[in-house]
Amino acid sequence: MQLTVWTYEGPPHIGAMRVATAMEGVHYVLHAPQGDTYADLLFTMIERRDKRPPVTYTTFEARDLGTDTAALFQRTLKDAYERFRPQAMLVGASCTAELIQDDPAGLAKASNLPVPVIPLELPSYQRKENWGAAETFYQIVRTLAGPQAPTAVTQRRDANRRPVCNILGPTALGFRHRDDVTEIRKLLGEVGIDVAVVAPLGASPADIARLGEADFNVVLYPEIAGVAAKWLKRTFGQDFTTTVPIGHGATRDFVSEVRRIAGLPEEETIDSRPASNLPWFSRSVDSNYLTGKRVFVFGDATHALAAARVATEEFGFTLCGLGTYSREFARDIRAAAEKYGVEPLICDDYLDVEQAIAAAQPELVLGTQMERHIAKRLGVACAVISAPVHVQDYPARYSPQMGFEGANVLWDSWVHPLVMGLEEHLLGMFRDDFEFHDEAQPSHLGAGARIPAEPASASTTSAIPPADASQVRKPASLDGDLISFDWLTEAEAELKKIPFFVRGKARRNTEKFALERGLSEITVETLYDAKAHYSR
Repeated sequence: MQLTVWTYEGPPHIGAMRVATAMEGVHYVLHAPQGDTYADLLFTMIERRDKRPPVTYTTFEARDLGTDTAALFQRTLKDAYERFRPQAMLVGASCTAELIQDDPAGLAKASNLPVPVIPLELPSYQRKENWGAAETFYQIVRTLAGPQAPTAVTQRRDANRRPVCNILGPTALGFRHRDDVTEIRKLLGEVGIDVAVVAPLGASPADIARLGEADFNVVLYPEIAGVAAKWLKRTFGQDFTTTVPIGHGATRDFVSEVRRIAGLPEEETIDSRPASNLPWFSRSVDSNYLTGKRVFVFGDATHALAAARVATEEFGFTLCGLGTYSREFARDIRAAAEKYGVEPLICDDYLDVEQAIAAAQPELVLGTQMERHIAKRLGVACAVISAPVHVQDYPARYSPQMGFEGANVLWDSWVHPLVMGLEEHLLGMFRDDFEFHDEAQPSHLGAGARIPAEPASASTTSAIPPADASQVRKPASLDGDLISFDWLTEAEAELKKIPFFVRGKARRNTEKFALERGLSEITVETLYDAKAHYSR
């Protein structure tokens, strides 16, 4: 484990909580010390759920370590069953409780509860949140659906009905999972395929038991459902999808894949034109300025891979970086990075990610909540595409990432930061114009005097950091000696005419140019000489 201010993934028991919270009729008893209940806030405050997770903690204290904590766990387990009467129970230990080795699995078996009790062995010091969610879902499926194998296969073979599938992968605390399920369920219905079970989100233990009755499985999030889908294929002979329908092109590929698996005619296709405006928008005249924009992508593997395809094939961006914190999918990211001609970044340290973004000098960052902070510091446009996210990325409105409507959402959320950045640049560019300066009367208001703004006090002004993030920089160095440059007023004014999202790059290139030529003073001529030099 690593002590850090920010983490992309929590310990694996957080992943188990995501699955338990998503389901109905399931309760999770977690052997944990006092203080490990912080995870409840992720669901009630960040995701804004209307009830706390179905988790009971033993919450032992330091003084309890000298007594029988195993008995405390058994007593908590029985009390939780009597209070909540779940259809199935999960038992496990947090990363701290794992150190005292009380064996929740053996203790739960000895309790002889009248419902299935599923033990979770989650190695907190080797694995993380997404793995914990995948392992928890796999153990639930294996325990509850396994005994139904012969009956389910016979029923599926004899049934005379429309093709039926399960949707696997959505959990609590997932990035737009709720809306993705709604969009994909609608899309499957238009294709002619019924949905039997969505799991874990909204599923009960009884729903899990009938997973094998479907013809195939739709895997929306491989990080969560990949292992369970492979087990269902081995046990029930169910095929599963491998295309994640994020973006217009991937959604069409997804439709073709489910048709093939379901045995439906290939020549029939869904007319997506009324549902998605992305293809038209990306070909419009106003989108020409987007072509070639440098974009850096980082997130969980599912969303990072999908974003790389959409950014390059549908938006016309140039990929300058691709990475993930999902080490289990490092091979997939490396293969994609080789295809796009960039260096892969497999990392869960946000400081290393920040260095990589700064070095790549993108004009747009597509990442997690942490990359939003990084981009803000670097003065670069950003859109969030992946968990972990903050409360603002759990909107009350319908906002899927998948399907044809999801493609519309991608267009809005990715392009608007660039468009508004251009507007900010224009406002800054004309700030000194006689008609547009701060004291000028807006033309649309007619005659009249502008109400003057209150002058800021000297103390207030001195405390305000510079608006231009590129001004906060380290001095250049040559052979270890720090060199600071004297930017003349005219040169600084000319630099501010450059769009803010590439201004930092222009400043760095100019100082590098001056450093190589032994110049300590930067003039307008130096700025343009550097521009000409690096344009060649």
